[in-house]
Amino acid sequence: MEVSVLRSEFRLLIINPGSNSTQVGVFDDERCIFDKEIVHAPEELDNYSRVVEQSAFRKHQILELLDYQGINISKLSAVCGKGGLLRPIEGGTYKVNEPMLYDLKTGQYGEHVSNLGGIIAHEIASGLNIDSFIVDPVVVDELDDIARYSGIPEIQRKSIFHALNHKAAARKAAVDLNSSYQEINLIVIHVGKGITIGAHQKGKVIDVNNGLDGDGPFTMERSGSVPIGDFLKLCFSKEYTYEQLFKKVVGNGGIKGYLGKGNLHELENKVKSGDTYARKIYEAMAYQIAKEIGSLSTVLSGEVHGIVFTGLLGKESLLTELIMKRVKWIADIMIYPGDNEIQALNEGVLRVLRNEEDFKIYTANEE
Repeated sequence: MEVSVLRSEFRLLIINPGSNSTQVGVFDDERCIFDKEIVHAPEELDNYSRVVEQSAFRKHQILELLDYQGINISKLSAVCGKGGLLRPIEGGTYKVNEPMLYDLKTGQYGEHVSNLGGIIAHEIASGLNIDSFIVDPVVVDELDDIARYSGIPEIQRKSIFHALNHKAAARKAAVDLNSSYQEINLIVIHVGKGITIGAHQKGKVIDVNNGLDGDGPFTMERSGSVPIGDFLKLCFSKEYTYEQLFKKVVGNGGIKGYLGKGNLHELENKVKSGDTYARKIYEAMAYQIAKEIGSLSTVLSGEVHGIVFTGLLGKESLLTELIMKRVKWIADIMIYPGDNEIQALNEGVLRVLRNEEDFKIYTANEE
């Protein structure tokens, strides 16, 4: 009797750096064969004055872990890291190259731990003479030109959002709709510490709120859009420094500003236990999310094939229920909880290796 042996076409190493940890995944095609989070002690990271200086330390820990687990890295087909802060680029899978490495290492567009993804992926891949990639970084910018106008000539609206999870969830929705991402229109909502809501039109995110320090609904720790006149009065009241006001917008805004804590599960427990003030704040956040969804339905001229919930918006979430009540008339709700970032990174590289789409080339900003 012949025994069938499962064989993979591609084996990929995925690297997802976090502020105090590094998630490492190894995939045989779509099948995850290893997934581990390396937790870094604060005193170890305190030795480095810049984030980029952590690359050799984190790379060593990754290789040490893989060796301990008996994973032969010589069998890897490619390495992929989470994309960092780069110049605005369209979505897709990008091969790591010298212009990208320069911008990541110098912090040309900002210094963030996600910058380490492409750097470490490239360093490991170079030693194996294979390619390294990033997929759909947060700076993906596919906005329609009309969406860039803010109302103040000196300020242009920016596209900074959970692009990786947005597009991964949108592709899942397209499969469930027996279509392709490039053929349908979706509104995608990612809820985490930040909240981003995007209008996906035939494979492009043509409008989305700035989830970093910009607009949209208030979140666990961010203020989102605020009445600008009243905020200007705070700015010139001489009661706050710039740093204090920025913290009101990012870090101490939203749910944390109202209730002192920015944890969604704790908030839901407060609501369920009968805390009336917590419920008002909770419902206000759901209201603002729903309003943003309604707004984006006009961007798509009402042609919406599905509304996609992802991140912390699970099927049993009270927040999901409150939002659904207001928007289910627009289109069917499709729910894909979690961020599943290492799976999304893996899928992005597989599409390239299988010639389902071409990889893209990052070029330096000529301006």
